[in-house]
Amino acid sequence: MRLEHVAFQTADPVATAAWYEKNLGMKTIRKLETGARMHFLLDDAARTIIEVYNNPAAEVPEHAKRHPLLFHLAFETADLASDRARLLAAGATAEGEIDTTPAGDRLCFLRDPWGVALQLCQRANRMP
Repeated sequence: MRLEHVAFQTADPVATAAWYEKNLGMKTIRKLETGARMHFLLDDAARTIIEVYNNPAAEVPEHAKRHPLLFHLAFETADLASDRARLLAAGATAEGEIDTTPAGDRLCFLRDPWGVALQLCQRANRMP
């Protein structure tokens, strides 16, 4: 079985999708802008799909109040410091500083403009 996508509810999926496209290199591959206003976004490696949506049948979580360890989207980067600075300039907010793990991985948390936790990962040994 293959994981198709991971989804989360956001207050403004249209704006969220546009920000993810512009700043995280994602591409909308399917959308429905009526009803639940779903946007399916594919990463630039064409491996992972996320869905951002707003379905009035459920509340929008207060993402900014949730610890980033409870839920986050992790993005691989070759230049963590540069990408962190670029995303902060684009409206993300810092959630701590850059950390280095005992394995040599460099990691940091940010929040997108809607409070969703993002992790930037610069791995000492890249994952498959």
